Amino acid sequence: MLKRIFLLSAIAMGVMATTSPATAADRNVKIINKTKTTMVAFYASRSKTNDWEEDILGDDMLKPGQSVNINMDDGTGACKFDFKGEFEDGEDVVKNNIDVCKVGEFSFTQ
Repeated sequence: MLKRIFLLSAIAMGVMATTSPATAADRNVKIINKTKTTMVAFYASRSKTNDWEEDILGDDMLKPGQSVNINMDDGTGACKFDFKGEFEDGEDVVKNNIDVCKVGEFSFTQ
């Protein structure tokens, strides 16, 4: 009986060890352009910084209705990020304090 309880406890701990950390570490976010304008640049930076870093899209663009999956893990363990989308019509949209550890999708709308 004691062996069975130990085995069940070990299995439960193994399941918790494989599911909980993986979920907490997942910082992949699907960025969706739900506007009518092409997104020409996308920036993401930790909320505690004042620098937008580099344009994640690079030479690519995100047309209306398109999406891109981005791994926001910058190696710091941070979950809160600010997003900035620059659009073809010259408009910039900034959204602050996005929790990338909890959000799997983020849509830009206008």
